[in-house]
Amino acid sequence: MQDALSMIYLWLKAGHIIFVIFWMAGLFMLPRYFVYHQECAPDSPENAMWVDRERKLLKIILNPSLIVVWVLGLALAYSLNAWSEGWLHAKLALVLLLSGYHGWMASYAKKLARGERPLSGKTLRLLNEIPGVTAAIIVILVVVKPF
Repeated sequence: MQDALSMIYLWLKAGHIIFVIFWMAGLFMLPRYFVYHQECAPDSPENAMWVDRERKLLKIILNPSLIVVWVLGLALAYSLNAWSEGWLHAKLALVLLLSGYHGWMASYAKKLARGERPLSGKTLRLLNEIPGVTAAIIVILVVVKPF
C-alpha cells in the first residue's frame, strides 16, 4: 500500500494543498459572515439570507474540504512514513485545533440561525485571526521541519 501511495505522492500533495486552500478560505469567510449577520435585524429578510449563506458555505465548501484535507493529509503522512516525526505531531495537533474551531463555527452558525447572538462583532473579528496564525505555524512546521 505504501508503495502505491509513494507513486502518487505528488498528486496527494497537490490535492491536499488545494483543499487546504478551500478550507482556509471558508474558515476566513465564515466569521466575517457572522459579523455582518449580527449587524442586521433578527427578523429581517437580510437575516434569512445570512443564515442561508452560512449554511451553504458550511455544506458546500467547509465540511467537504475538511474531510478531504484529513484523508489526503493522513495518506501523505502514511506515504512518507512520518509518524515518528515531531513536526508531524505538532502539525496534527494544530489541525485538530482548526478542526475544533471549524466545529465551533458550525455550532455558532446554528445559534445565529435560532436568533441567538452571544458574541460581539469585535470578538468575532478577533476569533477570525485563529486560522491565519495556525496556518502560518503549520506551514513553518511542514517546510522547515524544526524537530
